[in-house]
Amino acid sequence: QVQLVESGGGLVQPGGSLRLSCAASESIFSINAMGWYRQAPGKQRERVAVIHSGGSTFYADSVKGRFTISRDNAKNTVYLQMNSLKPEDTARYYCNAETTYSFWGQGTQVTVSS
Repeated sequence: QVQLVESGGGLVQPGGSLRLSCAASESIFSINAMGWYRQAPGKQRERVAVIHSGGSTFYADSVKGRFTISRDNAKNTVYLQMNSLKPEDTARYYCNAETTYSFWGQGTQVTVSS
């Protein structure tokens, strides 16, 4: 069972940046896909970015050109660099690991507000 711990959330002004980290309890080298999802109050959870074991990536249209997902297999960590943040990016961000099963972290809150 993979345990995931997110960090790096916080309050930031519009136009600012944050970097989220997701530390896994075991090697992520062979994990098929690791991703970031977010859920705002009253809305469904949505997929933000995914990185596959081969390095290919997916981004939601709403974050393309602003967010970058990366993985450091040596540190068992996945990152989400978020630039040019907008108020509509405000949500709780969750890390996900897809193997035979799906594992989730507890999430980290990102609030974009002036």
